[in-house]
Amino acid sequence: MTNLTRILLLLSALSGAISVGIGAMGAHSLPKRLQAQGFSQEQVDKKLDQCDLATRYQMFHALAVLVLTLSGHASRSKLALAASVLMLLGTLGFSGGLYSMVFADEIIHWSIVPIGGSLFILGWLHLGASALGSSSVTAPPGQVRI
Repeated sequence: MTNLTRILLLLSALSGAISVGIGAMGAHSLPKRLQAQGFSQEQVDKKLDQCDLATRYQMFHALAVLVLTLSGHASRSKLALAASVLMLLGTLGFSGGLYSMVFADEIIHWSIVPIGGSLFILGWLHLGASALGSSSVTAPPGQVRI
């Protein structure tokens, strides 16, 4: 297993675990915690919806990176590797931004969530482009990639 494969596998596993953990918290303890902090039922419902959306998108993209890693595609294609990185960065922006709105009731900057969503889209487009091109990370023996 290459170092790149190990890193991507570790990051996708951590992202999946975090998604499950926060999802469980959102389903069980978060509603009471938010109510205890004085949020109205409408605000609690909105925060629970944000938490659910963040965990779903985080899990979808953790699984996508996992598939790209285990299939070896991210190790063979620069575009697939870029897709994996964009999806992981998108998770930080999109899900991380929503989590900060849910748990801290604030966000560093309003544009973090849409930027994260844009990174998700770019990741999927890079994955699609990887099916069309032959941009490999390493050239086959006896062949030079330019």
